[in-house]
Formats: sequence, structure tokens, C-alpha cells
Amino acid sequence: MSESIDAFEAGNITVKSLMDKARTAARQSYSPYSAFAVGAALLLKDGSVITGTNFENASYGLTLCAETVAVATANTAGHLAHIRAIAICGGKFDEDRFIGHDIIYPCGRCRQVLNEAAEIGHYDIMVYCGSAEGSEIEPHRLSTLLPHSFGPKNLTSPKND
Repeated sequence: MSESIDAFEAGNITVKSLMDKARTAARQSYSPYSAFAVGAALLLKDGSVITGTNFENASYGLTLCAETVAVATANTAGHLAHIRAIAICGGKFDEDRFIGHDIIYPCGRCRQVLNEAAEIGHYDIMVYCGSAEGSEIEPHRLSTLLPHSFGPKNLTSPKND
């Protein structure tokens, strides 16, 4: 898939190049327990890209997902409301190569984190889910991956309107 993501006002970024950036990030994964490397690449409104990778922890519960790392990095840079697309890929990583052809999808926690950014930015983020080696990519709108979402809109008080 190499069509332009021009709906995001992002210049010449393609789905393939965004996925390639996610794959490059996955190579930096710290995943000594699962050996399952995940990379994420966020496309911002201005065409820039922010990446993240999963970061495991011996306690497991403190593990950080690639998508969450990327979104937190975007927030730190002042771009939480500017996310327009995310590419995600991952799989078993062995001897500098990915093993497996399965498409991966963001977990529920990551979908919720992305939903927060989507609501703040008033934009239904495109989520490109890919296989580790890049042979397959599925496009989804965040709203289809997290229907009936709960977010900031649900916490608005009539007193704050």
C-alpha cells in the first residue's frame, strides 16, 4: 500500500513510509521477556512523524506499549491534538529480523489513549495495522476500532459549558 495520505495535509508521506518508520522503531524495542517487538509511527498534521517502541519491565504491569510511548512523546512536544494517523507493526524479532506475517492491532489501553488524542484534536485518527515484515497493512479509523468510546466528552460538566 503506497498511496499518499494527503487527507492529512502531510506532504509526501505514504502509508508505506509511515509503516517503515514504525518498523525501524520496533528494532529499538526493549522486549527481553516476550521477544515481541512493536513499533509505532504517528503522523502529525504538519507532516512530521513521531515514533515509539514497546518497553517491557520485569513486573509486566509496568510495560509500556509502542503506541502509548509515541503518544506521550507527541504530548511532550506539544502535539497531542495534531495526530492524524498511526502505523503499528510488530512481531517476534530474532537476529535482526522479524519473524511472522500476522497483522497486529493496538490493545484496548492503546485504543483508549489514542481516543483521548482524537477527541482533543477533533479528528478520527487513521490506524494502519501491519505485519512485522511489511507484507500486509490494514487501514482502520480509530472510531471503528473503539466504537462507543469513553473520553473527555463524557466528563464535561454542565457547569463547565
